[in-house]
Amino acid sequence: MRFVFRRSLLRYAILGTGAVGGFYGARLQRSGQEVHFLARSDYKAIRSQGLHIKSKDGDFTLPKVYVYDDPKDMPPCDVAIVAFKTTENYLLPKILPPVLKENGVALLLQNGLGSEQEVATFLEPEQIFGGLSFICANRLAPGHIHHLDYGFMTLGAYAPNYAARGISPILEAIGKDFHCAGFAVTLEKDLLLARWKKLVWNIPFNGLSVILNAQTDKMMASPAIRALAEQLMQEVLAGARACGREIPKAFLEDMLEHTAKMIPYKTSMKLDSEAGRPLEVEAIYGNPLRMAKQFGIELPRIEVLYQQLQFLNANLPS
Repeated sequence: MRFVFRRSLLRYAILGTGAVGGFYGARLQRSGQEVHFLARSDYKAIRSQGLHIKSKDGDFTLPKVYVYDDPKDMPPCDVAIVAFKTTENYLLPKILPPVLKENGVALLLQNGLGSEQEVATFLEPEQIFGGLSFICANRLAPGHIHHLDYGFMTLGAYAPNYAARGISPILEAIGKDFHCAGFAVTLEKDLLLARWKKLVWNIPFNGLSVILNAQTDKMMASPAIRALAEQLMQEVLAGARACGREIPKAFLEDMLEHTAKMIPYKTSMKLDSEAGRPLEVEAIYGNPLRMAKQFGIELPRIEVLYQQLQFLNANLPS
């Protein structure tokens, strides 16, 4: 299929109306975009009460939203934002095609590595984009989202084997819409570099928060755990370097300082662990480790964390 993009008002689908999808989608709608939300457990609450956002940037409510519990009922959209956990990506072959227009694109606003390659088995590479959200947000109750801090995002285009693809007109258009919704947006020419940079934070703090049963403030208050987090970050930099992507050490130092100043926060993996939900072990740990090994490098500290999380994931309470 030849992909053609013509700029007009974009219609958005939000697949996964949790903390991340609900917050970004609500801000897009409030800025004037047409947004359609796919929700499951929250469907009835959102349909009857709307979306309620408690945010450090100002609280607001959307009393009426287009919400669905079946993707087949959604209208074809220009951009489908995938905002549910990577543990549910097995659903995408059935969910994504029905909600996309002929020249529609998928934006995977997810953690880790490898999701774009999965989607490329049933969509054209030109239709696939990746997004990384740097945000502290939690779902308080059905249809109620608490945005604690941050919210900026990085967007990039996928190409086979994560080759750098540059910035396309549709990526610019999506970035402009998010900017109009009040977000700081970086358009990244190299999606693989962007994903490794996000792993600089996700690999140490998601996993350690589960293993240590701790929030960010407790971890950063411990000199030993701060040192361990930095060692894990150094391995992420080594993994990226093996893949031909260089992340400056200053980026690592900035991540540590931002985390030290962060409002005490439970990571998404910690929340999943407490709720007995599957952990994003493969996307955040397994896939980066396998990619690094393809380029001949071992990441031993990350490997140990991965093995521990595999055990916990296999023994979740039923």
